[in-house]
Amino acid sequence: MNIQHYMENIGIGARDASRYMASADTRTKNLALHNIAHAVLREKDALLAANQLDLHAAKANGLSGAMLDRLTLSEKSIRTMAEGLRQIADLNDPIGEMTDFKYRPSGIQIGKMRVPLGVIGIIYEARPNVTVDAAGLCIKSGNAAILRGGSEAIHCNQALAKLVHEGLIAADLPNTAVQIIETTDRAAVGELITMKKYVDVIVPRGGKSLIERISNDARIPVIKHLDGNCHVYIDDEADFDKALRILENSKTQRLGTCNTAESLVIARAVAGTMLPKLAEMLTRHGIEIRGCPETCATVKQATHASYEDYYTEYLDAIISCKVVDGLDEAIAHINHHSSQHTEAIVTENYSNARRFLREVDSSSVMVNASTRFADGFEYGLGAEIGISTDKLHARGPVGLEGLTSLKYVVLGDGHVRA
Repeated sequence: MNIQHYMENIGIGARDASRYMASADTRTKNLALHNIAHAVLREKDALLAANQLDLHAAKANGLSGAMLDRLTLSEKSIRTMAEGLRQIADLNDPIGEMTDFKYRPSGIQIGKMRVPLGVIGIIYEARPNVTVDAAGLCIKSGNAAILRGGSEAIHCNQALAKLVHEGLIAADLPNTAVQIIETTDRAAVGELITMKKYVDVIVPRGGKSLIERISNDARIPVIKHLDGNCHVYIDDEADFDKALRILENSKTQRLGTCNTAESLVIARAVAGTMLPKLAEMLTRHGIEIRGCPETCATVKQATHASYEDYYTEYLDAIISCKVVDGLDEAIAHINHHSSQHTEAIVTENYSNARRFLREVDSSSVMVNASTRFADGFEYGLGAEIGISTDKLHARGPVGLEGLTSLKYVVLGDGHVRA
């Protein structure tokens, strides 16, 4: 296969489809989404069988437990995919929305119109649900998508691609509006991230090494986050039952996700009473605790944390722990070590909660809630195309609005500039 020729053909198809999608009406886009959701549920058994082929190969290739968890489909996750598509269909269509109109002294009206970005290239590892989530969001936001899933999910992604194309065609939309790169040759990624003529933005989803490579080599704007070193801070005015429940869910519900808590920060005033019980819960779940000297003095099963531990996204049964003097030190510690993904405070003090929300510099900041809520589906976006820890052009879970831009519109009635 001539990769350059293959990718150029995909780019041409995507650019042509993006112009068609930009003018598609809401009813047609929603019809496509419902068609795809119906097809996904109808072909549940075929999708599970394709996923089993991927899982068998992944286990033979020695993929980690966290990666296998991301790769695995279940009947529940298939239903969730379909529900995500239907939620996207139920959302307001942002395309064409005009806002902020005002008259200028010249008599013209100036406003803004929301428009699609154009062609979005999405590069991801392991998670086959991204195929459907990304397709749905791009369709509803009037964009075209070029999807490059990981080789470990090739069978499932190809099965899902057929269902996406079926849904598009049945709604009289071009099947090139969503294209999945069928080759596992890594050269295809190199072409995709440099096709400035055809692609408007790249969204990488996967491990830190993949995202770093894309960010360093891309000649196209990238929406990304490198890692998710998420913190739970237990304040000196925290309710213990809430702290226990929130930390347990944040760390142990799933180990291999970017919104899993990797760092526990706790105020010194409550560490002596709360930390041993919190550590008992973590140990019961098989979590290794790596902590500061105060942590190790309080928790017999803790080992000493290294300098790197406080920066690490483990994606594993490990958590770092730091005892701090109070809110000031907690905020400073989090802002210094955080990857700016998601941080949570457990507190009954309103002023402390407000300060934490205002001063912690991350894309999602929470009060008395699990970090696991940092997710497009949980935020009511229907699904997410990724999480952005950058400040331009989108931040946090990227849903419909994050896949659009604004252009100025000017209304006149024969006006000319003096």
